[in-house]
Amino acid sequence: MPIKTILVTGSQGQVGQSLQQVAGQYPQYQFTFVNRQILDLSQADQIQRYFQHHQYDLIINCAAYTAVDQAEQEPESADKLNHLAVKHLAEITRQHHARLIHISTDYVFDGQGFTPYSESERTNPQTVYGLSKLMGELAIQDIPVRAIIIRTSWVYAEWGHNFVKTMLKLGQQRDQLRVVSDQIGSPTYAKDLALAIINIVEASQTSDQIFNPVAAVSSVYHYSNEGVCSWYDFAKAIFELSHTDCQLIPIESKDYPTPATRPCYSVLNKTKIKQQTGLNIPYWKDSLRNCLENLGEAH
Repeated sequence: MPIKTILVTGSQGQVGQSLQQVAGQYPQYQFTFVNRQILDLSQADQIQRYFQHHQYDLIINCAAYTAVDQAEQEPESADKLNHLAVKHLAEITRQHHARLIHISTDYVFDGQGFTPYSESERTNPQTVYGLSKLMGELAIQDIPVRAIIIRTSWVYAEWGHNFVKTMLKLGQQRDQLRVVSDQIGSPTYAKDLALAIINIVEASQTSDQIFNPVAAVSSVYHYSNEGVCSWYDFAKAIFELSHTDCQLIPIESKDYPTPATRPCYSVLNKTKIKQQTGLNIPYWKDSLRNCLENLGEAH
């Protein structure tokens, strides 16, 4: 059945807003964007009530509890949004014979590896946030529904709270900044992720292999920008491209303790998504330049 109507949850988040930005390029789809005021996914009764009156061919779930450190003190809040709400959405998708795309995270892995994580590698979350996201993934897998899980990492955009905007702000306020240099990953520009999601939707219109048939295991894909860096490298590129005059000092994770343990290595292997959808993934520095230009910061 072709996809025509699409619901996007978490419309105020980085990926949700990026999807809103690019949706106009795809007039063949009728998008509906909802935020917490319209559909509060932490309330099961609200979810039921909303879907009694609305039906869609595809749900793209961008809503999430993403306060990684705060989640250590608020495990129930994280679980409600990252696990139980996802379970409800998967059940509704099954009832309506629809499809689901759900955004997950590199935090489902323990970050102790040395080679890029493939979709089939063993999960072992080390944080409340990571566990809640994994529980959401498993909830989808337990329900016979046509679904796709996309794990991503280090997401940033022109809006919301993210590393790029934090660095730009601190770089203007301070002469010197200490940034962790022993955590390695790949940044993801939310606009690139949004376009990748729609690319998957487009590919699924002509291939039954993208969304596995009902009763099969949901497809899992990894997506981030190409290339690898540390948070220090990332900050250095932000300052260089924006001509921010602030000295950067590389430090180790042990010198910057946080309530939630950050993965040392969280590079995602993207071979599967490239092979199955023909996606061309931009290099992280090129995408960073695009974001900074949109913010009026690149020179």
